[in-house]
Parts: sequence; structure tokens; C-alpha cells
Amino acid sequence: MNGRRFIVAQLGARMHYAVPRILQEAHMLSGFFTDICASQGLPRLLSLLPPRLRKGSLERLLERRLTEIPSALVHSFPLLGLQYKRHLRAARSAEEGVLAHLWMSRAFAERVAKSLNGSWNAAYVFNSAGLEILERCRATGALGCLEQCSSPRPKEMRLIREESLGFPEWGTVSDAAQANATYGERERKEWAAADVIICPSEFVRSGLAEEGADPARIRVVPYGVDVEAQNQKPEVRSRNLGAKPALNQPLRVLVAGRVCLQKGSHYVLQAAELLQGRAEFRMAGSLAELPESMLNRLRQRVEVLGPVPRPAMAAHYSWADVFLLPSLCEGSATVTYEALGYGLPVVCTPNAGSVVRDGLEGFIVPVRDATAIAGRIEQLTQDVDLRAQMSAGAKARAAEFTVAAYGQRLLAALTGEVPLQESNSA
Repeated sequence: MNGRRFIVAQLGARMHYAVPRILQEAHMLSGFFTDICASQGLPRLLSLLPPRLRKGSLERLLERRLTEIPSALVHSFPLLGLQYKRHLRAARSAEEGVLAHLWMSRAFAERVAKSLNGSWNAAYVFNSAGLEILERCRATGALGCLEQCSSPRPKEMRLIREESLGFPEWGTVSDAAQANATYGERERKEWAAADVIICPSEFVRSGLAEEGADPARIRVVPYGVDVEAQNQKPEVRSRNLGAKPALNQPLRVLVAGRVCLQKGSHYVLQAAELLQGRAEFRMAGSLAELPESMLNRLRQRVEVLGPVPRPAMAAHYSWADVFLLPSLCEGSATVTYEALGYGLPVVCTPNAGSVVRDGLEGFIVPVRDATAIAGRIEQLTQDVDLRAQMSAGAKARAAEFTVAAYGQRLLAALTGEVPLQESNSA
């Protein structure tokens, strides 16, 4: 695969544009296509607004800056992005919301496919928004690479529906069966059209295989996250030593991510109830669609922060002794990488898609098992030496999963410089 020149098509600013940045640094980027970019057009002019006016969605939009990629390589479709926002606002049901996403995915991929010209011979796209580009690759003999960021939609929806039946008080799953079936079929067509399927975890790989993707095309490439700058703070370094909490103080447990069934938030509550007085729980994440009755019950046992801006998360990682993520379905949750970087032992499920190794940097607990969660947190409460050992292990593990290391793994998987089984190891 030597001499490859990639175009990357990506909606949004996923992982701070890591893939196009990696390819640009390797002199392998021919072009980058996206919806809205704060470095071009009207969004660029919005950066002239005073800071007091840059709030909420405007502030998030202005974070979509591409400073490491030459502007000549960047092609954005802001009007398409604005149309998508209007479609989402007009959606009156979950079904219409999924259909709006599918409309945008198809419109974006079609727009990119029609725009392609010049010196490119490979494309890197993301699940649900790459089919038409992959078909163009097949027609021209270019290499088509698809990143499946999360578990396939059919598996994800099965897991959430099953959970909703057991915990209806957390809210019912919105009926979007037809739209989700269309979504799943689009993913299957992408798998069939792709030459290489990149995914971030063994959990996603197994889901792909279960849903019919060709295992020979799948390559597991875990992500990478840098937290060195935050770790220079004295208070962060002191928290990372695994020191025993002050006398009679409970272990501090941090949870980050949207509060919902998919993230296993109900098992956090159950664990907090089991460990009342022996552990202190703090939750950071969106509360959208959470029933008020459950929010009130959650607040009786857990400190619920609601959404927290990314820069502010450093203080919460610094506060914690342990990080918890009992997800039912993820791709590879970047919050677990961040927690490792802060020296926090991580307790999570296999479905979180993390790079944590059971018994070394934390514990892998079964899905849907609050008793197992409580037991492992209790163990870390009582065994200070183990917690210190896992804290040191977490820092060492994080050093293997920096953005630079992610780039090396991704390039190796794309260029075929390592055997498939090697690229599948974490």
C-alpha cells in the first residue's frame, strides 16, 4: 500500500480531527472533507465575536478549528450542516431524528463522492457516512477504508431494548425500528464495499463479525489520548499516587458520560446504594431524556453534575480515586483513556471497549452486575497497596495509548506494515 494518498471524509470534529492530522503529518493526506469548519467561511468570521458571546453551541462550533492542516486541503459544506441542524430541530420523534441523521450521512457522502478529483488513491470514511464514497473507490480502484466507531446499530439497539424492558423506570426506548433497520442496512453495505474496516476495540470487532462483516477485513486499532499537560498540575500528581484517603473519608468514584441506560447509569446507582457510606460517587454528563423521578432518586446517592465542559473535567479527574464506566455498548470510550492518564484505576465492562487489563490497571466486571461493581470498589477501598499499584499501572498503560502511538498503529494498519493479528492486539 506504499504511495497511498488519502482523502478523509468526516462529519463533525471527532477526536479533534485525529485521523486527518495523522495522515497529514505522514504526508499521506490529499484532502479533507467535512460539514462545518470554524477555519473557513462564515464560521471563521464568528471567531471575531467577543468571548462573552461565544457560549453553548456557538462555542462548540468554534472549537472546530483545523490549525494543522493546510486550508487548501480542507473542503467544507457549511450549508449542508445548517440544513441538517434544521432537519434535527424539525424532528418530532426518534424515528424522524434517525432519518435526519441518515439524510445527512447520505447527502454528505454523495457530495464528497461527486467532488473527488486530483491525486488521491485511497479514502478514509466513518460508519453511516461513507457508503457512496466507498462505492466510488470500488469503481475507480482506490482503497476504501471504513472506521466503524461504535458497535453496529442492530447490536446496540438490541442491548438497549433488552435493558429498557428490565428498567422501564429509566425511560422507554423510542420507537425508531424502521429507521434503525435502514441505518443497519446502510452499515452492512459499507462493510461490503470497504477494503479495510478499522475499529477501536475487540467489542466492536466481535459485533461486526456477528452482524456479517468479513473478519478478514477487520483491524482493531485502539485510540490514543494525551493528558500530559493536565497532569503537570501538583494536585493531579498527588491524586495519581494512589494515596490513602483522609481518615474516615469514603473512596471517591468518578463516572463520566451521558446519564442513560446505554452507559449503565442504573448500575452506578445500584452500586452506590450497596456502598452507602463507603464510597462517594460523582457523575458528569448530559441528563437529556432522563425521567425526573429517576434523576431525583439518583441525586439521593450520587453527586450529579450534569454536562461538564471538556476543559473543566481535569478538576474532576483530580478529585477521584477511581473511575467507573459500566457501559452496555461503546466503541472504545475515550474517557477511560483519560482516566488512565490521570492515574485512576478503572472499573469498567468489556462492552466499554477499553484498553484496561483486568487486575492490572483496574477491573473488568460483567455487564449488568452492580454487585460485581460494588465488590471491586470495596476491594480498592480496603487495599491501599493495590490501589497504588493500579494507579502506577494506569499511568504506564496510558503512555502506550497517546495520540502519537495511535497514529503509529493506525498508519501500520492502513499500510499493511504489520500482520493482521498484530494490529488486532491491544
